[in-house]
Amino acid sequence: MSDNPALPPSPKIRVALVFGGRSSEHEVSCATAASVMEALDRDRYDVIPVGIARDGHWVLAPDDPAQFRLTSGHRPSVDTSGPSVIVPTSATERGLVVHAPGQPPEDLGEVDVVFPLLHGPFGEDGTIQGMLDLADVRYVGSGVTASATMMDKHVMKVVFAAAGLPVGPYAVVTDREWLTDPEAVLTRVAATGLAYPLFVKPARGGSSFGITRVTESAALRPAIETAREHDPKVIIEQGIFGREIECAVLDGHGTDLPRTSVLGECRVVANHEFYDFDAKYLHADDVVLQTPADVPEDVAKQLRAMAVEAFLAAGCEGLARVDFFLTDSGEVFVNEINTMPGFTPTSMYPRMWAATGLGYAELIDELISLAQERRVGLR
Repeated sequence: MSDNPALPPSPKIRVALVFGGRSSEHEVSCATAASVMEALDRDRYDVIPVGIARDGHWVLAPDDPAQFRLTSGHRPSVDTSGPSVIVPTSATERGLVVHAPGQPPEDLGEVDVVFPLLHGPFGEDGTIQGMLDLADVRYVGSGVTASATMMDKHVMKVVFAAAGLPVGPYAVVTDREWLTDPEAVLTRVAATGLAYPLFVKPARGGSSFGITRVTESAALRPAIETAREHDPKVIIEQGIFGREIECAVLDGHGTDLPRTSVLGECRVVANHEFYDFDAKYLHADDVVLQTPADVPEDVAKQLRAMAVEAFLAAGCEGLARVDFFLTDSGEVFVNEINTMPGFTPTSMYPRMWAATGLGYAELIDELISLAQERRVGLR
């Protein structure tokens, strides 16, 4: 709560929703914020919407969910014309300050919890988490290390493999390698024996931006170039024929183990080669999201246990969505962890918890409660 004598202490929990950001997932982040903004109980919370524009400008955003919804006819974004927000820079001065042109700075006081609803680089990757840690500000979700390592699909696979979790075959293309000798890179990738189809991805991206499904060697170079438009580091994954199964993980209180939801399954049924951006956010009829997933009980138990293993191996906190591939022969591969998964009511993470018995508003309450009880500094 604020110690500023000019601002009387609020009996409500003060939550700053931070959204937008500089990554290609700016619109998705705005859509997530719209849903959370609308669901927060204003009798319990004081809500401060803080938008980060595409150029990195922090502004006090309108408390208007409709403005930030993502539809086929509306791509939301943070408007830079709002009053600038000056963020805390030390553990002794943790208040937010708003500065509008021609006006004296306005002290908004301290917030109890920051909910960083950011997807992709410059937000989900440990950058904002590090800034908040420097100021001893509590926040929802994983800390610097887990956020950074799980954002990088290459490092993520190294961590999972070291923990004994199964990952699919892959190759990595660094910026230095590609700029030095792209032909040598293509020769090296061919020598790995990765079987087509391949999925060429930005190593540190999300929402399926920059991903290409490649079925022949001639298409590999342009696919790498497409991925490099989003990230100079590229990962090439061998396609795994099987079902895409997901599990939502919610941290435990105190020393309790993380909790897992029932499983969900994503199936593309029309018009898309894979679960791309349009399928995820704009063409819902082309995708079937099934929760609970129709898998045998013993398989569900195995996957839920592996989700906890992956969460703990990564050092995650708060929440994460763990994605698996389940082949027809029963093999399981950990595909990835999302430390700040899509969070609209129709997104898989909240859907899986709703099917488990924890509704959307209650899930948000639980995440804020977990953030409040977590100590600042090293954990």
